[in-house]
Amino acid sequence: MSETKHIVLTSHPPKGASKSPAINWGAATAKERGPVIGSMNKPEQRNVVGVHSGAYGLYRALAIAAGKLDPIHRPDLTNTSPPVAIGPFGQWFDPTKIVSIDPWGHMVADEFADELKAGYDIRPTIAITKARIQLPEMREAIAAGRVKPDGKVLFETGEASVTKAAIEPVWYLPGLAERLGIKEGALRRALFEYTGHMFPELVTRSDLKVFLPPIGNITLYIFGDVEALWDGEREVACRVHDECNGSDVFASDICTCRPYLTHGIEECVKSAQNGGAGLIVYNRKEGRALGEVVKFLVYNARKRNPAGDTAAAYFEKTECVAGVQDMRFQDLMPDVFHWLGIKRIHRWISMSNMKFDAMAAQGIEILSRVPIPDELIPADASVEMDAKKAAGYYVDDTVKMSDDLSKPQGRALDKY
Repeated sequence: MSETKHIVLTSHPPKGASKSPAINWGAATAKERGPVIGSMNKPEQRNVVGVHSGAYGLYRALAIAAGKLDPIHRPDLTNTSPPVAIGPFGQWFDPTKIVSIDPWGHMVADEFADELKAGYDIRPTIAITKARIQLPEMREAIAAGRVKPDGKVLFETGEASVTKAAIEPVWYLPGLAERLGIKEGALRRALFEYTGHMFPELVTRSDLKVFLPPIGNITLYIFGDVEALWDGEREVACRVHDECNGSDVFASDICTCRPYLTHGIEECVKSAQNGGAGLIVYNRKEGRALGEVVKFLVYNARKRNPAGDTAAAYFEKTECVAGVQDMRFQDLMPDVFHWLGIKRIHRWISMSNMKFDAMAAQGIEILSRVPIPDELIPADASVEMDAKKAAGYYVDDTVKMSDDLSKPQGRALDKY
């Protein structure tokens, strides 16, 4: 196995020939924007803080330490290009619209072919593929007559065809700070201090504007014609879903996460079959980004509450354990919609004000919000629903579309 020749701990920007490629966030072309380079193969090329692969970058380091991976291995990107074309869109060229992902991340092999040949270790941060998914709930929906197989989007087996995209986080620090309404210096200092000083370059290298944080990624599941997402006319249904392993995978009945996810998939299939598209945005933000350990501690505190598991104590117990009710920062969530060129969602499979407000703040129009049907809410999840409604977190009635899908009816959207 080859050995890493040198390790560089930098406190000052390099000069002259050793200077890394500049990143001009929001530029009109990939070449002008410049590549994102987080590899350690050639430290002099690096132009970001952190390394590729998000949380999995630590496993890469572990594999190198264990002698399982050559530290200077470079990926062969032959035949890895996306099976569908996405972008570029106008939102890519506005440095305030996309601040948490690299919009050019899936085009590396093509847009930076010359740089790759010249020896730059540029790696994709987005990958797109096609597949099928299968959930037992879809077979139940077919049996109940709520959806019908068409042999294209949905099959008799309950399988559904999807286009999938995996997206690693890429944070443009000036834009991220502006989105959150804080100073860039304060953001850098907090990221440095409260990760145990893991990333000193956050405070020593103000010239490095991009950070590859060691957090989970985003996965998109697109049903139907991908181009329907951005044409603005055909129907688009969408569910933004934040990870809940206990419910999503193991069907725990203390929350509505899996039922709402499968309901969202069902609605996405319907829109795709109507000539539009459906989109599931799956974020790795377990336990409202507080983590699964915190979540389970809160479960215990709720169940052992002398007054019982009540809606009044739902958020109180979370704040007692975690110090905060929610750390998902939905302000960043619309970035994937800007990446997809989406300006309008016809059917939003969520009644969360936090998610709706984040989209509205970014100018993305939502024409209707679709609640989870009462019959899909597990009995033990009623506390969650009541707590969210009481806190104003969740809208209790449906905002319906007009027949022409252009104007919402019912309660005014601007109230939320």
